[in-house]
Amino acid sequence: MDQQGNEYDVSGTVDTTDPEAVNEEVGRVYLNLYPGSSPSTIERAFLDVTALYRGKREGFHACDTPYHDMQHVFGVTLAMARLIDGFERTRGVGERLGAELFQLGVVTALFHDCGYVRRLDDEVHRTGGELTLTHVSRGAQFLKEYLPTIGMGEVAYIAAALIHFTGYEIPVWRIQMPSLRYRLLGGLLGSADIIAQMSDRCYLEKCRDRLYPEFVDGGIARKRLPGGAEEIVFSSGDDLVLKTAKFYVRASQRLESDLGGVHRFAEQHFSGHDLYIEHVRKNVEFAKSLEANHDTSVLKRVPPDTLTLEARD
Repeated sequence: MDQQGNEYDVSGTVDTTDPEAVNEEVGRVYLNLYPGSSPSTIERAFLDVTALYRGKREGFHACDTPYHDMQHVFGVTLAMARLIDGFERTRGVGERLGAELFQLGVVTALFHDCGYVRRLDDEVHRTGGELTLTHVSRGAQFLKEYLPTIGMGEVAYIAAALIHFTGYEIPVWRIQMPSLRYRLLGGLLGSADIIAQMSDRCYLEKCRDRLYPEFVDGGIARKRLPGGAEEIVFSSGDDLVLKTAKFYVRASQRLESDLGGVHRFAEQHFSGHDLYIEHVRKNVEFAKSLEANHDTSVLKRVPPDTLTLEARD
């Protein structure tokens, strides 16, 4: 099916701004893999993360980061389910991850960026973007507190470690996992985070108009060097877009080396076509053409807006 609009995933079949649509597809994949299992915990997690991002969870503001929003979270979660599906399809019964690890991977994917959501008692940070450098550790703490409330307390500390496969606070090789199966799950999660966002139909527009302001708030766009001088990393949203190809080189190295090349399991899910990498490469090639002409004015797609009215004020 052709892409239906900017809210749809790489297959053009799932509205990634709609929690019910993504929940339904993830549940379908789960039950196809593990007939007779109950998706109730996954369904509960979808309801809870939606409430959190919409400002309906006690003690929290609504999500106010327009790049790291609900569409991003649901896109990563959908990619995670598909990567696990692809892996499971290539393994015998005794080698599969199984229903419990699928559930752990999906729930961690749903909350992998929850550290951007500010608490109501936070009097230091004005925006979620200011939490960029610490959001993974904040998310890890949230998972330690949250998972016991949905009957997953025994893996809460594992989830708190898994979430670090999506960030840079801890080098991947230093993340402690209880077994190679969990390390594989972490590789799948980190890969899902990269391929989901970079394959987004509006990825370049989102980088220019949404990610750059978050980088400014988070101290990523400019860095203070040890001697006191300031280094300009990204001078503008346009500059961020024009450096996409260079970023993809680093992202590819992370996918292949740090995360073990497990992103390729998307090919098994899509019956021989890796739709994620195909769309990633289209975005990167287009970014290269923009870089050659030093012009981003042709970027005119309008990404969906999932922020609440409160968060936009």
